[in-house]
Amino acid sequence: MKAFKKCMRLVTLFSSAMFVLLQVTSSYTSTDATSGKTGRDRIAFSHPLPTLDGSHLKVTIVEVTYGAGESSPPHSHPCPVIGYVIDGMLRTQVKGENEHIYHAGESFYEAPNGTHQVSANASQTAPVKFLAYFVCDHEVPLSVAPPTSASTERR
Repeated sequence: MKAFKKCMRLVTLFSSAMFVLLQVTSSYTSTDATSGKTGRDRIAFSHPLPTLDGSHLKVTIVEVTYGAGESSPPHSHPCPVIGYVIDGMLRTQVKGENEHIYHAGESFYEAPNGTHQVSANASQTAPVKFLAYFVCDHEVPLSVAPPTSASTERR
């Protein structure tokens, strides 16, 4: 029963975060592919989350803006992150994955503790703005220096 309550808290908290995301992004009309009806709601993103301790869950939403050509230094996020590009184009690469460019209206997922080798505006002329939804089950800084490995330290 205790595990069920933790799971329900996680579902409730995550549902609340997604509701906020839909409110922010529902200013356009979409078409329901199954019914052909036009409406204001759509599933913008769905991805399973890693196992989390449901008794200390916290969602934090951060709005990030990079000016033309700007980027951030390599970093890591201790918690899973769901991103949504509001405006512009975001260029990103997590260590071990291919580089990707996300456009306005696209969402993405970042697993906890992945190293962002690239997090940058893909445009040299226009800014990019995106929301980052952090789902944490413990108190921790949202962004930290990337983990170092023995091979990195020897260089």
